[in-house]
Amino acid sequence: MKAVAAQTRQLVSGETVPFLTAIPAESVEHGEVFTRRWVVELILDLAGYTADRDLAELVAVEPACGGGAFLAVMASRLSASCRKHDRPLLDAKSALRAFDLLAPNVATSRALIRNVLVDEGWSLPEAREATTAWVRQGDFLLDPHVPTGVDFVVGNPPYVRLEDVPPDRMQAYRAACPTMTGRSDLYVGFYERALRSLRVGGVLAFICADRWMRNQYGRQLREFVAAGYSVDATISMHDVDAFEEQVSAYPAVTVLRRAQQGAAMVADTRRGFGPQDAPELVELIHATEQRTAANGSFEVARLPHWFTGGESWPAGSPSRIALIETLNDRFPPLEDQSTGTRVGIGVATGADKVFVTTHADVEPRRLLPLSMVKDTTSGTFSWSGHYLVNPWDAEGALVDLASLPRLREYYQRHAAALKGRHVAGRRPAHWYRTIDKVDHSLIDRPKLLFPDMKTVIHPVLDEGGFYPHHNLYYIVSDVWDLRVLGGLLLSGVAQAFVEAYAVKMRGGTLRFQAQYLRRIRVPRPENVSAADCAALAAAFDERDSRAATKVALRVYGIEAMGE
Repeated sequence: MKAVAAQTRQLVSGETVPFLTAIPAESVEHGEVFTRRWVVELILDLAGYTADRDLAELVAVEPACGGGAFLAVMASRLSASCRKHDRPLLDAKSALRAFDLLAPNVATSRALIRNVLVDEGWSLPEAREATTAWVRQGDFLLDPHVPTGVDFVVGNPPYVRLEDVPPDRMQAYRAACPTMTGRSDLYVGFYERALRSLRVGGVLAFICADRWMRNQYGRQLREFVAAGYSVDATISMHDVDAFEEQVSAYPAVTVLRRAQQGAAMVADTRRGFGPQDAPELVELIHATEQRTAANGSFEVARLPHWFTGGESWPAGSPSRIALIETLNDRFPPLEDQSTGTRVGIGVATGADKVFVTTHADVEPRRLLPLSMVKDTTSGTFSWSGHYLVNPWDAEGALVDLASLPRLREYYQRHAAALKGRHVAGRRPAHWYRTIDKVDHSLIDRPKLLFPDMKTVIHPVLDEGGFYPHHNLYYIVSDVWDLRVLGGLLLSGVAQAFVEAYAVKMRGGTLRFQAQYLRRIRVPRPENVSAADCAALAAAFDERDSRAATKVALRVYGIEAMGE
């Protein structure tokens, strides 16, 4: 395994190394899903791989050719380009490179494109010579013969979870493709190596599951894209019959370019989207003036730029994503040092049955009133009488049990449960600690509380005196009137931010976690008029999200939310 890693590090550094034949290709689950021809045509049109260009002068790569779904169309376009530019076919001998792990797929692809070329009038010997040069058995992620400085990389990379790959090959993949972190999918590595292979101005166009755009294992890839590439277009195709067989993945077409980020097009297709709609969509995406368009089959919007950094890319309709980007540009984030506004989560104990109680025979000052999710259900905070049996003093240190006999006796009755926790095993002397420390400065502060799992955003005001449990997220601020801020956060604008970024569970339930609340943008408090402040506070008190949304639209300077 060390030898494999060393060879791969050489590969990443740019040196030529032998292909890793010690790892059998057949040992990998290949995740092959074949793309319908009209979808291939759409992707090639989006990439600019068209017969009117002198394609023999350019280099295109198909990194996982499978049965040749992309190659058949590419070969046909390359053939037509040679005819149009009065070139012999073998002028294009270096214009196309395709890879596949499996020898049968290589043979099938060669036979398919050889027949395409012969049918288009080229002789059998030159068709054989071209196809032999174009299609190679090899692992795109590791093969040292993958070209660099290419003009196009197009295809449908394999869908394989990295933990399903044999350990030796997995180690080699991780070493070759640093973006493949955590429980990554193999296609992340295909994106990375494909992007690295592009020349300046070169284009990648893949149809692939879109999970990497939003989940944790895609973070490194998103950072990699943001650091050196432009997102030209994303096209969601979740409900489209894009493949030759049904798959459970949520596919999207992504067009990336090795260039500085410019305008980006985002499109969403409906179930009826098909070959009859593809040319219009391509025309709209390539247009320079069009901002938004929609019909019964798709919606498209132009963004002045794409989203930066490694944070998740927003989901939703193109109009909603365009709105989110506009608000990101115009307003600061909710968590803001200049206003002392921060987002946090309540205390995790690691043993709620011990630490959370409505009564415990301990010293009274060790009982800290605890706010629970059930206290927020009505929209007005109503304490259910729960306490935290608190092991922390006001300075954030564990209390001395020797000076608190009733607390010591209480914890010792539950010692087996407390000492069996991971947090206690790491520090045995601190066996009675909660996972999180208690920040005593938070207790008396007014707080907006947010239950973790709801279908709609649900801010509730705790006016002080309680500490949140770990199923509650909270917001505190040095500047904001929390009733005014609560009105903004009750609105459809705040809901739109969370819907764009948050994990959506079965039944439409959203996770209102700190990482998603922090993505909400808000105006500066001083820029909200007194009348709007009063209206937002009233809407919050009355739990009237419609009224809150009406005021919020005015405050944000937007006409409507979009769908």
